[in-house]
Amino acid sequence: MRIRASRPLRRTLGFTTKTVRRRGQRHLPATPEAWVEEIRAAYADAQEAIPFGPAVGQHFGEQELFHLAPAVALKFRGLPIRGAALKRATEAALSSYVANLQEQGSALADPRLAFAFCYLASHYGLGLVEVSEVESMMEFLGRNLGRLNARASREA
Repeated sequence: MRIRASRPLRRTLGFTTKTVRRRGQRHLPATPEAWVEEIRAAYADAQEAIPFGPAVGQHFGEQELFHLAPAVALKFRGLPIRGAALKRATEAALSSYVANLQEQGSALADPRLAFAFCYLASHYGLGLVEVSEVESMMEFLGRNLGRLNARASREA
């Protein structure tokens, strides 16, 4: 799956990665299999929010979980889920999602792939991965969708 970063995103973020690790920050997965395991765990984490939606006046299901991917990405990286980092991750995820919806709409219709895409794009927005890594991982997931559907081990 090819992705396109929106123009504002490219202008704002560039295509560089940061190598600075903060205290409590988790290492990025080093292999596609490790990314799959982390994305499955992140998806399971996001699913836990579904029953709490009505308590805050929001009814949502798996189709909307991609909206939670930026916050879960920050959580799994051990970063604060607020402020500028949340804004960058959310902007990267959702603007990339919208930019790719027309071309990749059939793939992004799958809730797990949509979540995975936004989760990876969030990492790009935070400067933790390159766009080529997001593309490569999404191509891997497209070929191995069944791996996302396997039961996840809790990571957070």
